[in-house]
Parts: sequence; C-alpha cells; structure tokens
Amino acid sequence: MSSTMDNATEGTWDSLPVGLHNGIVQTLDELRFTHMTPVQAACIPLFMSNKDVAAEAVTGSGKTLAFVIPVIEHLLRREEKLKKMQVGALVITPTRELALQISEVMETFLQKFPQFTQILLIGGSNPIEDVEKFKDQGANIVIATPGRLEDMFRRKSDGLDLASSVKSLDVLVLDEADRLLDMGFEASLNTILSYLPKQRRTGLFSATQTQELEKLVRAGLRNPVRITVKEKGVAATATQKTPSRLSNYYTICRSENKFNNLVAFLRQHKHEKHLVFFSTCACVEYFGRALESLVKKVPVHCIHGKMKNKRNKIFADFRAQKSGILVCTDVMARGIDIPDVHWVLQYDPPSSASAFVHRCGRTANR
Repeated sequence: MSSTMDNATEGTWDSLPVGLHNGIVQTLDELRFTHMTPVQAACIPLFMSNKDVAAEAVTGSGKTLAFVIPVIEHLLRREEKLKKMQVGALVITPTRELALQISEVMETFLQKFPQFTQILLIGGSNPIEDVEKFKDQGANIVIATPGRLEDMFRRKSDGLDLASSVKSLDVLVLDEADRLLDMGFEASLNTILSYLPKQRRTGLFSATQTQELEKLVRAGLRNPVRITVKEKGVAATATQKTPSRLSNYYTICRSENKFNNLVAFLRQHKHEKHLVFFSTCACVEYFGRALESLVKKVPVHCIHGKMKNKRNKIFADFRAQKSGILVCTDVMARGIDIPDVHWVLQYDPPSSASAFVHRCGRTANR
C-alpha cells in the first residue's frame, strides 16, 4: 500500500481523522504549529491507527513531529501503564546531533506528560554513566545512536538488563534510515532488532529510498504503508529532493583562488550564519584555524566525526548564536536543525548527489 501527498494537503491539527490528546494540542499551540506539514498529515493518523509506516520526504519536511506525536499517543493508550524500567518506545538515529535534537523535541512534549521518562543514549559520554542513569531514573522512551544502544544491550554484568526492558516495546522509529545504512550500522541494527518484540509498530523515515533500505523495510516492518511526500507542483515522476524555494549558486574560479574567495565571502557576510563543508576531518581542523585568524570578530566553530567529547557542546553553542561560522564534515549534513542558517557553503564537493541535497537542506528552516 502506498500514498503520495503534496504540499496542497496541509491542514490544521483538528482536521486529523484521529483526535490528539489535549496535552499534545496545547504544546502545538504553544509552539505555534498551527498547520501540519504533508508528511505529518500522512503519517500521524496511520501510525496512530496501528499501521507500520515507511515514509520518504524531502529534507526539512517536519519528519520529527510525524513520529514524536504518535509515539506519545501510543504510550498514552497502553492498557497497562509502563513501569519505571519498561521501554515503550525506541527512536534510533545515525548521529549524536540528530539524537540530541529529537530528544529536545520529545522533552518539550513530555512536559505535559510527567508520567513518562526518556533517556538519550549517544556516544561521547561514559557508557557506565548511561547505565547508572538508566538504573536510577528508568526510561519509557529511549532515543539513541546504534553503536551506544548496541553497547547497552551488552551491559548485563553492569546491572542493566536492557533486553528485558524492551520486551514491553510498542513503537520503534528508525530516523534518517537511509543514512543509518550509509554509515555502516547494518550489523548493529540487526543485533538491536533481534532483541525487540515482533508485535510492535515500526516507523521508518528517510529522504531517499535505496535497495539496502528496502531490505530493512522487509526485515523490520509488517505490510507497511509507504508514503512519499513530493514538493507542491512537482510531477510525481520527478526526483525533487530539495525544497523548491531553496536557491543554489556557484562561483567559478581558479583552484588557487578558492580559499581567498571563501574568506572574502565570509568577510562580506560577517553578521550572518554559515555552514562551511569540507571533505575530511583534517581539512576541518586546518581550514577552521585559518578562518579564525582571517575572518576577525566572527565566532568560528569546528565539528567533525573524530571529535568525541566536545561535539555536543560545540553544536549547542553554534545553535544559540545569531551569527558565526561552523566548519564541518558531512556529519552535519543531515537532519540537523540549526536556526537561521543563511548560507551553506560547499568548499569541497560532497561524495554523492544525496549528500549535496542534505547539505543544502540545512537552510530549510529559514
């Protein structure tokens, strides 16, 4: 079964065929989200009515709320209330930054539902601290990256029996599922899936559908409803992956002038917010330092995959700033929601067309 929607079908939350809990409606009001995006309008009623969902939507389309709301609704509708150590929902996503972001959105909605606890399980922190926190506070909702989550299943000798905790699982969400596979998490995912009950709802969200993803759909979803959300006015056969209001520009120059042009551009736009993409961690370190000394009085931050402990703080600092430069690798290319990014500058070309699409999408919430 499949469904294709375009942006003409946006509606208000009370137009959903299923009623939302008052606490969720109040939070949506407080956040001033008056209308659903197409992926939300398509996924929420299906996910809430016990269907598995495989959704493909352009970057910046509002996928997070499309699963956060059904997750909470499922837990509210359980016949037996969740105990402290029972996990009712699990969200798996490829990077720490995405996990952190989803956790913040979830936390906003859970303020109206203090009966539920959530835990964030990501790299960059001491796994024993995660074990102790889980044992102390429990967790009904787990938001995790695959490596850390797989590690937690092996912590029985430290006093955490996660395999028992997930026996009560109602909902599994795989976010940015295509990238989960791109980043080589297939073995970890298979291990994690082996612990989870078959009787569950599963939602798989991605910007692109690949053959590898199709294998995952078959392995993890039961007769899923497939949803493809197209940009308004784009023919169903077209492969529109970026929001249609996004403008792309390029500059032609000699290779020896490339860095000078970048510096000149950043100096001309000092009061704006920029993401500058490089291909390797070493390039980020090198050019990040160069930009610090050449673009004066502008905060320059660096993020790449080899940073272990500092990434979360750097990401939070840059998100809070009104202007500045974030020099990064493709670890920041997907799903990351940084307010008011004016320019995405691709100094090094991305490794693939889909990486280009995702880099561009970091301006989608302007």
